Amino acid sequence: MTNNNVWFITGAGRGMGVDITQAALAGGHRVVATARDAAKATAAVGEHENLLTVSLDITDTDSIDAAVKVATERFGRLDVLVNNAGNFQPGFFEEVSPEQFRAQMETNFFGPLNVTRAVLPIMRAQRSGHVVTITSTAGIVSGAFGSAYGASKFALEGWTESLREEVEQFGIRVTAVEPGFFRTELLVEGSSTSWPELSIDDYATTTAKTIEEWKSMNGQQSGDPAKLAANLVKVVELDDAPARWVAGADAVAAITAKGQTLIDQAQAHLDLSAGLDH
Repeated sequence: MTNNNVWFITGAGRGMGVDITQAALAGGHRVVATARDAAKATAAVGEHENLLTVSLDITDTDSIDAAVKVATERFGRLDVLVNNAGNFQPGFFEEVSPEQFRAQMETNFFGPLNVTRAVLPIMRAQRSGHVVTITSTAGIVSGAFGSAYGASKFALEGWTESLREEVEQFGIRVTAVEPGFFRTELLVEGSSTSWPELSIDDYATTTAKTIEEWKSMNGQQSGDPAKLAANLVKVVELDDAPARWVAGADAVAAITAKGQTLIDQAQAHLDLSAGLDH
């Protein structure tokens, strides 16, 4: 990758998307910063000669096609796609309504697929490109109160793992990024977070307690998104782009432990697991 690539970033109107946009610009790259409202991206990032802000809704394919068209008309190519836009639907499975669960998948899973599907033909024609998708530590390690969010991020992990092998023949690289807890707007109620719509007595006490715990974490996360963004630019510039980049000491610890857990689980019942061939 050169030091003058064209980056196409979703969710650049707030949070980590703003930091990634600013880091890419600081690295000398040209950037297409997209958000539901382009004006918010402009206000958040500021004016820059190498910046184009475009309105884009990752759940609307017409919106995506229009944004990609404007981007290529301005810069002539797309080198780095950063699938960053997403939201957070916490809650115990039974209390997350079917509509909320589907909406979580629509935004966090199908949204990145929609954008990538629009960008890949351009990258294939170039025989170069890099698809970066922000998943989460929750894409490797999920837990209680995170079934919808974890499902959406696990799905992204499986997709990126397969996509990497499918498009490498065209010179296109694919990287999944698993951040830990970073001080972004993900936990801002009504902005990126929606609490469960349903209420079941058996869960009521724990739900109320867990919601307060999540609320108390907002603004207290240890990770610095500006540092993540600066290092992401470095990761993209590596000659051998990683399949996964784990971001944050907490993420490294959690995913390392999960790796050992998977090994332990795979070997736990070898008397029942092995010897099953014809």
